[in-house]
Amino acid sequence: MKQLLTQARVFVFACVWMLGVSSAEAQLDRVYDMNGENFSGAVVQSSKDGVQLDKGGITKPYEAGGILKIMFEGDPPQLTKAREFALSGQYNQALGELKKINIQVIARDIIKEDVDYYYAMSEAKLALSGQGKVDAAARRTLQFAQKYGNSWHFYDAGKLLGDLALASNNPEKALDFYRSLERAPSASMKIESKYLQGLTQLKMNKGPAAAADFDMVLGLKKQTTHTARLQTLSRAGKAVALAMQGNGDEAIKLTDELIKEMNPADVEIAARIYNARGASCEARDDTEGAILAYLHTHLMFSSQPDAHAEALKRLVELWPQVGKPERATQARQELQNRYPGF
Repeated sequence: MKQLLTQARVFVFACVWMLGVSSAEAQLDRVYDMNGENFSGAVVQSSKDGVQLDKGGITKPYEAGGILKIMFEGDPPQLTKAREFALSGQYNQALGELKKINIQVIARDIIKEDVDYYYAMSEAKLALSGQGKVDAAARRTLQFAQKYGNSWHFYDAGKLLGDLALASNNPEKALDFYRSLERAPSASMKIESKYLQGLTQLKMNKGPAAAADFDMVLGLKKQTTHTARLQTLSRAGKAVALAMQGNGDEAIKLTDELIKEMNPADVEIAARIYNARGASCEARDDTEGAILAYLHTHLMFSSQPDAHAEALKRLVELWPQVGKPERATQARQELQNRYPGF
C-alpha cells in the first residue's frame, strides 16, 4: 500500500509538472520589431525598458524603443483590431473597438495594459489633430503612466504627454516630459528626445538653445533610417532657429537645400520645411515669400496638425500686411474650427 501511495504521488507530481510545461509552451505571444520581423514565445517579464520573451527555455530581451507591437495569447479580438487601427492612424475606429471590450474578463494584466494604452494613445492623437479635448486626453495618458509605471509603453506615453503639453501651450512642462525620454534604453528615443527638446525651445523663442539641441542631433555619425529622418527634421528646426536669431540669409540657404531633397510624401518633414521657409522669409522681411511658404503647408500638408496650425497662425498675422484682411479672417476661422485649443 505504501508503495502504491508513493507511486501515486510521483504520478500526480509528474502530471502537474507536465501541465505547467504544456501551458508555458501553449502560450504564444508574438513580438513585432520596427524592422518588420516578428518573434514568438511567452512574454515572461515586462518593464519600461522592454520585455523578456521566453522560447523553449531561452529568454531574449527586446528593447521598448525597438518594439512596434506585441500580440498576446488571449487578446480579445476587438483589441487585435483596435491595435491595428491605432497603429495605422485610424484612431476613431480603434476607440470604437476598444469600447466593446469587457476588461474585467481579461485574465492577463499585460493585455489590460495594452487596452488602456491604445485607448490613451487614440484619444491623445485625436486631440492633437483637433478632434478631441487636449486636457482630457492628457489626464487619461497621465493616468496610464501612473498606473503602469513598468509598462513597455511607458516612454511612448511620456512622448504623448509632451506633445499634449505643447499643444496646450505649456512648453515648460513639455520640455520636462521630453527630457525624461533621455532615460529610455533605445538610442533612437534618446535622439528623438533631443530633437523634441529643440522643437520645444523654438516654441519658447529660445533660438540659441534650440540650435544647440538640433546641432547635437546633426552631429551624430550613426546613420539609421530613423536617425537620418530626425537629422532632416533638425535641419528644418535649425533654419527656424537661425531665422529667430536674425540670420535670414543662412536660413533661406538651408531651406533651399531641404526643398531640393524633400520627399513630398513625407508630410511631417515637408510641412516643417515649408514652415521653416516661411520663418526664414519673415526674418528677411519678405512677407510675400513667407505667405507663399505657409500656404504650401496649409494647402498641401494640412494633415500634419501642429505644423498646419502654426502655418494658419502665421497667415492670420501676415495677410493684413499685404492688404488682404479677409484672407486673415478665413485663416483665423479655419484655425479656430480645426484646432479650437490652439
